[in-house]
Amino acid sequence: MNTAPSLDTLTPAAPEPLCTSADLEERGQAWVWDVLEYGRPARAFAMRFDGAVVAYLNRCVHVPTEMDWQPGVFLDMDKRWILCSIHGASYEPADGRCVGGPCGRGRLTPVRVQEHQGQVTWYPSRDIRPVSFETLDEPPAPPAAADPT
Repeated sequence: MNTAPSLDTLTPAAPEPLCTSADLEERGQAWVWDVLEYGRPARAFAMRFDGAVVAYLNRCVHVPTEMDWQPGVFLDMDKRWILCSIHGASYEPADGRCVGGPCGRGRLTPVRVQEHQGQVTWYPSRDIRPVSFETLDEPPAPPAAADPT
């Protein structure tokens, strides 16, 4: 008998605090933070575009590399498209779909965000989880002493 819960019955992840609403200027610098994608370190970014907060993994569809050409700077010179600094792939900020360059029909991987009462939060998913630093703060356990008898 299979006792593992189905994906439909799993409790949704609690929202994670990200930044204040004031930290995200319209078409300005993005808020970048560390996440785990399938258990591996990755980065995500959130930005305000046309009044809405949107967030994606910081990973180009064409080549899996971070896209910002300076930390937190993703938009082109006209502040219209998210632009990959490596090969020039262009993405629609509102939905992450490729609009030009070598990204084909791909889309950026979205991260669910919500803005409420001056705060921005993000929602972990099955694939994208927060990084936990708790274990890094604990000193390593001493090695077990050999039994002298």
